[in-house]
Amino acid sequence: MSIAENIDIVKANLPAHVQLIAVSKTKPAALLMEAYAHGQRAFGENKVQELAWKFEELPKDIEWHFIGHMQTNKVKYIAPFVHLIHGVDSYKLLKTIDAEAKKANRIIPCLLQFHIAEEETKFGFSIAEVTEMLQSDKFHLLKNIQISGVMGMATYTDDETQIHKEFACLKYYFDGLKSGYFADQPEFKEISMGMSGDYLIAIEEGSTMVRIGSTIFGERSYNSET
Repeated sequence: MSIAENIDIVKANLPAHVQLIAVSKTKPAALLMEAYAHGQRAFGENKVQELAWKFEELPKDIEWHFIGHMQTNKVKYIAPFVHLIHGVDSYKLLKTIDAEAKKANRIIPCLLQFHIAEEETKFGFSIAEVTEMLQSDKFHLLKNIQISGVMGMATYTDDETQIHKEFACLKYYFDGLKSGYFADQPEFKEISMGMSGDYLIAIEEGSTMVRIGSTIFGERSYNSET
């Protein structure tokens, strides 16, 4: 199966309101260009250095999504061009993004990452932490970030009931934040959840963005080109 055929298969399962983020981490530029040639414009990367060189090498109408765990000292390298940062999991990171966005004369859209999985290895806020942050004076000092929604990763398990429950939890958080804090902000609309193994469940539970890598590009490669 070609990359184009794989994209078509995934898109056939996506409702019109769900955006496909092609997760291209570790993949060489040539493979991204195959997807690009088929009309794909949103790509997800989880390493700042790799994202920066791909931005330089590839067409400038690509939307670059940062989907990994972001270190504060790396934000400056992608602040001038990143389209959306999916994994904001602390106020400290949000404050750094705001500062770097100001330097770049931009407002950077961000998603608040919640810890919804049972696995301790996943990053993310609790709903209590986000509520406290949104009610704080310090949050309202941030003028160069835009909270565009929420993001989360389910437990890596074959138990579909558990995955449904965790994604439903993220949708519940989104709904509560929308009505409580972002009711007058149409930009707060994204629920980034679902990957190659569980995106169909995520769509059932309300996802608006799915992050699909191996289903499109095959398993990860770790060659010298990346």
